[in-house]
Amino acid sequence: MAPVVDTLRLTAEQAAALLERREISPAELREAYFEAIAERDGELHCYLRTTETAEGDGVPIALKDVISTKGVETTAGSRILAGYVPVFDATVAARVKAAGLSLLGKTNTDEFAMGSSTENSAYGPSRNPWDPTRVPGGSGGGSAAAVTAGLAPWALGSDTGGSIKQPSALCGNVGLRPTYGSVSRYGVVAFASSLDQIGPVAKTVRDVALLYSIIAGRDPLDSTTAELPEPVRLPEDDSLAGLRIGVPTELNEAEGIEPGVRDAVRRTLELAEELGAEVGECSLPRSVRYGLPCYYLIAPAEASSNLARYDGIRYGARAEGSSYQEVVERTRDEGFGDEPKRRIMLGTYALSAGYYDAYYGQAQKVRTLIIEEHREALERFDLLACPTSPTVAFPLGERADDPLAMYAADLLTIPSCLAGLPGLSIPCGLSDGLPVGLQLIGPQFGENTLFRAGHALEQALGFDTVPERWR
Repeated sequence: MAPVVDTLRLTAEQAAALLERREISPAELREAYFEAIAERDGELHCYLRTTETAEGDGVPIALKDVISTKGVETTAGSRILAGYVPVFDATVAARVKAAGLSLLGKTNTDEFAMGSSTENSAYGPSRNPWDPTRVPGGSGGGSAAAVTAGLAPWALGSDTGGSIKQPSALCGNVGLRPTYGSVSRYGVVAFASSLDQIGPVAKTVRDVALLYSIIAGRDPLDSTTAELPEPVRLPEDDSLAGLRIGVPTELNEAEGIEPGVRDAVRRTLELAEELGAEVGECSLPRSVRYGLPCYYLIAPAEASSNLARYDGIRYGARAEGSSYQEVVERTRDEGFGDEPKRRIMLGTYALSAGYYDAYYGQAQKVRTLIIEEHREALERFDLLACPTSPTVAFPLGERADDPLAMYAADLLTIPSCLAGLPGLSIPCGLSDGLPVGLQLIGPQFGENTLFRAGHALEQALGFDTVPERWR
């Protein structure tokens, strides 16, 4: 008789220990997750497809459907890639496979990772495990919701402007957007190449650190990657003695931050002081004022270039037409959803003759100012802290017809992404019965400091990651 496995509470580290002690077999562990998927994913729609057979005898994992997986359909949540089965693994997929992790399946995502709610998926929205009438965040809502719902012990997501951190905040788990260049993007469906990063989502900071240690490091197939300056350390210390935490005024008092979110973050910063940290105010005025418009020029411009490759000729879906031009036009019209079309048009305009310097070029100059502003703040402090999301999970459909309101969901995550800095979101309380996320931002390659601080706060907070309706 197979042992009973509570996938809602089982961490990846605990699962690895069970396997090592041979208290459970790899097949039994996978079966426990597939039973949970069968029980709960009909309501939540975290997965686009599952893989009943997979290599590896280690802890199972879910991958966001922008990560190429050999022999497994990869659609990036878009109709234009329906039926596309890669003949190779992305580097991160190859690395988790080499570590013995077995693939449970591919998780739902906003189309081409463009969105903040997973409602832009061509295959229907995912739902928040805490309240299925609400969004799980985006674009990696499928990965975050799967971990919270016990449908995977951990997962990989992608983050361009907050697509790991924000869903983790809304779903009540831990998510890391790594330093730009610390994790390979080879084999990842591109959105905005100067911003995209792959990172882990899990129930605990230690799980996130362990998964990061598996995927991080230089890759000769991605020239933007670099070796880590020091090995990844799994956090153990519960003290924050000597740590300096900066609290950017603009990121903590921005318009639209809900009172319940602000209160939960404030209480957590008070707890950090009790654990020995030195907490002080700092300022990032340009980052907050210009971050959102800067991002929504750079990211769509790069998206318009990256998405030009989807023509219906080489791979993916193809519409019928009497000429090459008609095939391309109809394929792109039928294959892309509203949000990719919106960003392609915006980005193409920003890159067009006569407007490049005024828009894209100017945005890159502003980005340099944002980088410098973060660098100056992190010379005074070891980490910066603020809410991950201005709000808790909002109702499905509430912002679907208001792109600007949807874009504002990433107001607090975008500045550090533009600066290429690592960010960790940990759950720090509830507001109206829904999770609140605390965002910790570190200097380049400052992941170990993020893990130390996140773990200490996590232990002191004692947040229960299991949604109340399943306890």
